[in-house]
Amino acid sequence: MRGGEALSGTLYLVATPIGNLEDITFRAVRVLKEVDLIACEDTRQTRKLMDRYGIAKPTISYHEHNEAERTEDLTAKLLNGTTVALVSDAGMPLISDPGYRLVRAAIDNGIRVEAVPGASAVSTALAASGLATDSFHFGGFLPAKSGQRLRALEALKDETATLIFYEAPHRIVEALAAVEQALGDRPVVVARELTKVHEEFLRGTAAEIRTALEARESVKGEITLLIGKGTGAGNDDTPLAEAVETWVAQGMSRMEAIKTVAHRRGLSKRAVYGEMEKLKR
Repeated sequence: MRGGEALSGTLYLVATPIGNLEDITFRAVRVLKEVDLIACEDTRQTRKLMDRYGIAKPTISYHEHNEAERTEDLTAKLLNGTTVALVSDAGMPLISDPGYRLVRAAIDNGIRVEAVPGASAVSTALAASGLATDSFHFGGFLPAKSGQRLRALEALKDETATLIFYEAPHRIVEALAAVEQALGDRPVVVARELTKVHEEFLRGTAAEIRTALEARESVKGEITLLIGKGTGAGNDDTPLAEAVETWVAQGMSRMEAIKTVAHRRGLSKRAVYGEMEKLKR
C-alpha cells in the first residue's frame, strides 16, 4: 500500500538483508505483509526472514533453473491483478541474481514495477573499503575458469574506477593471483561475511591478502572483492609525482606507489624516484 492506495497488479522488487536480519526497511516489511504472493530465490531462506517479522504470505520459488516458466506464470498472475514481491536470498533482486526476465515481461505488458531499496553488498563493501568511491565498476561474479578470469581482469586494466566483484570463497585465492597478474600492485580489499558476526575486511595488495588467506585452514563466507582504481595507463599523462600520490592516497606505501607507477609507465623505479627527488629540490 502506498499513501493509502490499494495494491493491484504491481511487481515489487524487495531488497532483503545481506546477513544481519535487522537490515531491512519498514517499507520492505510492510510490502511483504501486504502483497498476495512472494517469489523467492530459495523459499527456505526467505522463510527465516518471514518468521522473524511475522510475514504470513504464500511463497513460490523463482530461481535460475525455473526462471523461464515461472516468468510466464507470474506475468499472468500480475495481469490478473495479483500483487507480487520478488526477493533474492540476500540484497537487491536482479543484482547477480535472477529476475531480469520477469521485470522485462512486466514492463512489456504494462505492469507497474517498483523497487523497494535496502541492503547491498556492493555499496556496503565500497563504503567501508577505504578505496575511492567517486566512481566504481561492478562486474558481478568473476568467471570460474582461470583463463576467462584473467582475460576479464586484463580487459579492465585501464578502467579508472574502483573495481568490485563477488567471488566464491573456494576461488578467492585464485582470483587474487589473477588480480596480481593482470593488474599489478593495486590496493585490494576483500570484504567477507558483511554485516554478520564474523565480518572481516582484509586490506593490502593482492599478493599480501592471498598469502594471508593461504595460511588459513579454509576460507568461508560470502565475499566481495574490491580493487583500487587504475589511472588509465593507456593514455595517462598525469605528472609522475601526482600519479604516485594518487596511489599513496589509496593506501599504498610510497615505495609501492613508485613501483606501480614505474610498471604502468614502462619506466624504471629509479627514473620515477629521481623525478620525485627533482621536484623536492
